[in-house]
Amino acid sequence: MSFDLTDRPWLPVQLFDGSQTVLSLREIFARAGSVRRLAGDVPTQDFALVRLLVAILHDALDGPQDLDDWAELWESDEPFAPVPGYLDSHRQRFDLLHPVSPFFQTPGLRTAKGEVFPLDRIVADVPNGTLFFTMRPQGAKRISFAEAACWVVHAQAYDTSGIKTGVVGDERAKAGKAYPQGVAWAGSIGGVLAEGPTLRETLLLNLIAADGPITAVGGKDRPAWRGGPARPGAAADLALRPYGVRDLYTWQSRRLLLHADADGVHGVVLTYGDPLPPQNRQGLEPMSGWRRSQAQEKKHQQALVYMPQEHDPARAAWRGLAALIAPRDHNTAPRGEPPSRLRPGLVDWIARLINERVLPDRMLIRIRTYGVVYGTQQSVVDEITEDAVTLSVVLLSEADRGLGQCAVDAVADAETAVTALGALAAALAQASGSEVEAPKDTARDLGFGALDGPYRAWLAALHPGDDPQQARAQWQQTARRTLARIGAQLVAQAGEAARQGRVIELAKGGQLWLNSASADLRFRTRLNACLPLASPPAPGSEESPGGRPRKVSA
Repeated sequence: MSFDLTDRPWLPVQLFDGSQTVLSLREIFARAGSVRRLAGDVPTQDFALVRLLVAILHDALDGPQDLDDWAELWESDEPFAPVPGYLDSHRQRFDLLHPVSPFFQTPGLRTAKGEVFPLDRIVADVPNGTLFFTMRPQGAKRISFAEAACWVVHAQAYDTSGIKTGVVGDERAKAGKAYPQGVAWAGSIGGVLAEGPTLRETLLLNLIAADGPITAVGGKDRPAWRGGPARPGAAADLALRPYGVRDLYTWQSRRLLLHADADGVHGVVLTYGDPLPPQNRQGLEPMSGWRRSQAQEKKHQQALVYMPQEHDPARAAWRGLAALIAPRDHNTAPRGEPPSRLRPGLVDWIARLINERVLPDRMLIRIRTYGVVYGTQQSVVDEITEDAVTLSVVLLSEADRGLGQCAVDAVADAETAVTALGALAAALAQASGSEVEAPKDTARDLGFGALDGPYRAWLAALHPGDDPQQARAQWQQTARRTLARIGAQLVAQAGEAARQGRVIELAKGGQLWLNSASADLRFRTRLNACLPLASPPAPGSEESPGGRPRKVSA
């Protein structure tokens, strides 16, 4: 049997009319300009598949070597011209069912008892033991070759940890069991991609030149299919790897083998492959932000340790904008300490394209984030997260940081204003004699939810030449109007007990009569302080264009 991924359709994509289709590797590069984006079964499939396509590009082009090479590709009518010949040269390694070198698999992989396991082990939309929460109520008993190829790529990127079945030839296995070695590599990072208007632009934006913010060991960086088929157990040269992004984007975190017949794939053998500790990989992994970890510094007795900045599923991507776009010196401690956070190397690369005027400063891109929340000692997938923010690339410019800083400051404005809304909800609950934490949390969720759409629209509308002060004033006015309306609703719904009020004991001593009217007054005062550029003008003044009041002559 054979399923040639270079010629057989298997990559799910979305076209510009909203329809979806499936393309082969050869087709997806040929038609990239007419494809909107990848459209996998789960969002993390898209992240894993884009990295696969970018690895193919890096290897087919053997570059780009520098900014000039990249600029030529960006301007070219056929930037992917070398890919068809490259795929022909490596066709055998892209055969999903090849008897000697099956794609992303280990030939002959078997357990001591010859067991074959259900496909639920690699199909991430079928949580083990939780079939009520899936579109496959009977489990993944059989899937097509095309689906299986996508899930193989996904498993190498996002497979869970936990105890797995030991296989013959893996010296790490004990009594038929392979003990936890952590989740697959992409599952340990907070994935970040730059997305353009078409798949062509998306692939090129994520194709970082060799002189960019990544490290490669000269001549040794290569994707998995240019080495021999993976064998059971860990690779012998792990201490020196990854050699670069081609190696990293195709990292073989697992050893697996599909079991198939003429009608499709019906089983799998899966165990651990090559582990990759996440500490201080910021020079190799450009598609994640990084945070300094003092706990890891103490544990490993190292002066400086950075860990991947994972995404919080309860926090929209725009609320973490500072970690995505703020330059390195923005996060440097005042005592000259190393930065507390590092933005993704990919964002540094795009900033360079802007600063060198390779990309037009009015171009809009979408920064898309991906992540997995694992549960029960990382042995199951609890949640898959995806979000995106659309912004003008000028926000990344080093020449004029004003708009980028404005966007970050606007997030801080929202945070403090929503905190004031939460305090109002807590005060109303306190005035009525109720518990305060649940109403406060609910109000905060309501506030951030109400600001989500307006902030994204405001961010996407920022363009070169906009005045940062005026733009921030516009945002503060929107935030104030939105949250004031919610605050008024909370006061109106507080009930008679809150309206009558009660005496409360203050933390620093003394007493205070608190009712809905006094809570509302404190909220509006605090909101004005949080959003000073949006404050109503004082009597005898009128709003200036920047949102600040100016005196009117008599």
